[in-house]
Amino acid sequence: MLFYILLFLGIVSLWWHWRARDRMKVTNLTGKYIFITGCDTGFGNMAAKIFDKKGFRVFASCLTETGAKELKAVTSKQLQTVLLDVRDSDSVKKVAAWVESEVQSEGLWGLVNNAGILGPTAPTDWLDIEHFREPIEVNLIGLINVTINMLPLIKKAKGRIVNVSSVGGRLAFSGGGYVPSKFGVEGFNDSLRRDMKAFGVKVCCIQPGLFKTALTDPAQVLKEKEVIWKKLPPDIKKQYGEEYFQKDAAKKEKLSKICLNKDLSPVIQCMEHALTSLHPHAHYVVGQDAQFFWNPLARMPAVIQDFLLLRNKVELAASNAK
Repeated sequence: MLFYILLFLGIVSLWWHWRARDRMKVTNLTGKYIFITGCDTGFGNMAAKIFDKKGFRVFASCLTETGAKELKAVTSKQLQTVLLDVRDSDSVKKVAAWVESEVQSEGLWGLVNNAGILGPTAPTDWLDIEHFREPIEVNLIGLINVTINMLPLIKKAKGRIVNVSSVGGRLAFSGGGYVPSKFGVEGFNDSLRRDMKAFGVKVCCIQPGLFKTALTDPAQVLKEKEVIWKKLPPDIKKQYGEEYFQKDAAKKEKLSKICLNKDLSPVIQCMEHALTSLHPHAHYVVGQDAQFFWNPLARMPAVIQDFLLLRNKVELAASNAK
């Protein structure tokens, strides 16, 4: 009995120590510089507003002038916006040089790589290489390019890099370029974290589940998929069946309603912890769907993953013909 009491007390003590350690914050962060990509809408937009209010000196990159103007209108004079397409290498270099001139010897405390697109999500045999190229260019190559160009400034400040990945970087649940791009982000993040440890730079990865943002707009996702469906060769349409598109859309809508997280703030809270905690996490799994379904499923054997994921697939006409 004594053994079990001591064991219980030991577990409680470790848990309490971990909780106390997790709450320890870096001091004197007010006025520190952070750079956030993808601030037109969604996570990046909310993060720019919140971190601006918390006293950070925010550089918010936007893809469009409209996004930049709207963000600037609701934030302090301290926040600065800049137009950036992460696919444009020259633009990335120019923005990095501008940031260097702003931060000077202080360096850049935080880089939040948030910019991303979904791209078409459809069966692989519906797609060509261009459908894969854009998500990989934005979500992976663009993220790497921004990081490489900002890295000297991060090292100078012994700061933080926060990469926004996805549960799609742990588990392949759809066809298209999005999932491969996020698997790539996970690999880059982990190697970068180990490379930067000697320099005092901490690298974190956020893995959100399905959140209600412009990226996951069901109408836009369906529209892109329908365009591809209409251009498919007759033999592929025959294999899938004329009713496949409508049935698949209905299943995806049902799954979206079950999994969708409407409150974006938990993702921003993870970004904040990664930027301000003395001991940030290597990975942050965010969203109820991610924590209780996608992340546990990603750790299970492939046979279980396939069984559960294929249950949400529409049966093909070619399968019925056998």
